[in-house]
Amino acid sequence: MSNARYHQHFTVSWDQLHRDVREMCHRLVERDFKGIVAITRGGLIPAALFARELNVRLIDTVCISSYDHMEQGGLDVMKGVDHDGDGWLLVDDLVDTGKTARKVREMLPKAHFVTVYAKPEGRPLVDQYLTEVAQDCWIQFPWDMGVAYVEPLVDQVKR
Repeated sequence: MSNARYHQHFTVSWDQLHRDVREMCHRLVERDFKGIVAITRGGLIPAALFARELNVRLIDTVCISSYDHMEQGGLDVMKGVDHDGDGWLLVDDLVDTGKTARKVREMLPKAHFVTVYAKPEGRPLVDQYLTEVAQDCWIQFPWDMGVAYVEPLVDQVKR
């Protein structure tokens, strides 16, 4: 897959991410979880927010690599866990094509799997998500962006 498949962009700010996670937590607050398993790297920050909002202290990780910036390649499982996910909340930022989600579902079949954002191809693999985005949309997460100077519009126009 190449970045040519992305025809839309959706930028998520830190504030938006926190609001979205809090909204998901409202839907989960009545449940008790043994802990949280974050899918790295994208699930790390949402998992920390879920942990804070749900007062969960035990956090583990499943470390899988499938992207190199906007290029999706093969799956590389660098670290798993030693349980089947029973009673655990499994967290990722996004379910896209479902490649990572399928692998993690095999590893943790009993976990309650949530993502903040979901694309149509991967959506059926998660138990809950908040926002659906188009399959051809690249989501720009706040941890991938920096703050930079933007020239005033009037200066851009007068060039």
